[in-house]
Amino acid sequence: MTATPTLTRMTTLIVTLPSQPSDTAALYDYVLTSDGRTVDAQSCAPLALLPAAGRAGEVVALVAAHHLSWHQVQLPKGTLGRRFYQEASSTRVRAVLEGLLEERLLDETSHLHFAIEPAPQADAPVWVAVCDRAWLQAALQALEQAGRPVSRIVPEFAPDSPGELLYVVGEPDEAQMVFAGRGGVAVWPLSAASVALLNWPETAGVVAEPAVVALAEQLFKRNVSLQQSAQRRLQASQSAWDLAQFEFLNSSRARTWKRVAESLGSLLAPRWRAARFAVLALLAINLVGLNAWAWKEQAVVKAQRATIRELLTSTFPKVQVVVDAPIQMAREVAALQQASGAPSGRDLETLLGAFGAVAPVGTAPVAIEFVTGEVRLKGLSLPSEALAAVAFKLKPQGYVASPEGDSLLLKQVAVP
Repeated sequence: MTATPTLTRMTTLIVTLPSQPSDTAALYDYVLTSDGRTVDAQSCAPLALLPAAGRAGEVVALVAAHHLSWHQVQLPKGTLGRRFYQEASSTRVRAVLEGLLEERLLDETSHLHFAIEPAPQADAPVWVAVCDRAWLQAALQALEQAGRPVSRIVPEFAPDSPGELLYVVGEPDEAQMVFAGRGGVAVWPLSAASVALLNWPETAGVVAEPAVVALAEQLFKRNVSLQQSAQRRLQASQSAWDLAQFEFLNSSRARTWKRVAESLGSLLAPRWRAARFAVLALLAINLVGLNAWAWKEQAVVKAQRATIRELLTSTFPKVQVVVDAPIQMAREVAALQQASGAPSGRDLETLLGAFGAVAPVGTAPVAIEFVTGEVRLKGLSLPSEALAAVAFKLKPQGYVASPEGDSLLLKQVAVP
């Protein structure tokens, strides 16, 4: 007995939805891929024998071309918004689609499911995919009950298919022709009458599956390109289309959250005990390391502060209480300079000397206002660019010069 393949990590299971999903004997075509580019396995099996979906895997439902009809419509202005998939807005969008497509569809619109093209443009016609809602709901429920919840729903062919190609698919007794391109998607039965009516250009491409390649060459009277059905389904799974919209969008989100919850719950299983202990140990080591590093940095800061306090009290013994050592030391130095008569950087002579050293030759203020630590020079006949240049040159010397019209306010930078 052949073992049922199991999805490995990051493996994608692409399942083609059958025409009769409620039939327990229905067969499901599936493709397995681990990288999204190559086919790892393909087969056809009943629902119960499909590969088991791994917790980290993804199940993509593929809707065959004959289950979908395609329509291009121009939506009224303002129909599409940033939140048109949300419940309140999606009801309005669905009502608009029903009104636009009611005359084009044979079935009642209430029995149908609609899906709008990805990234639709508000001012351009949009493609709408239509299928039977009950059929799609039954197919998704069957997969979910079998433990294969679907993450995305993609069409086998879509209007965004590159180029203008004609595909011949199926078995010789039920072969079909599928046109897919920017102009839409159309399906016809493969027969001599259909080929003659279609009148497909000689220069246009025809792609056929191995089972019908001989029949296609006979009817089209030309060589056709060969493509495996599994490769075509793999390409379809990479489409930007996702038919899980409106009422199926909420179901898709619920299934996704359920899978996330199951994945988190599985971490509590006994087989993950060693991994849990390892993670906890790693977190504990990092926490201890961070605390040790923080304690070391605090100790360095405290040592530096103690050194500064000691320097202040040893240099100026009369300071008994240390509140802010740098500011107190600056005050004591200023007082010492004043008592000794030595000029300081806050004196008028020093400020004027610094200005004179960088000012243009012949520059003299009309008036001078001096307050301890700052001087205002008025009536300087210098353009604003020259005043800015003076301020720039004074900054490295420890002075701040603020141009104010034709005046300049000069003061020493406060000692931190």
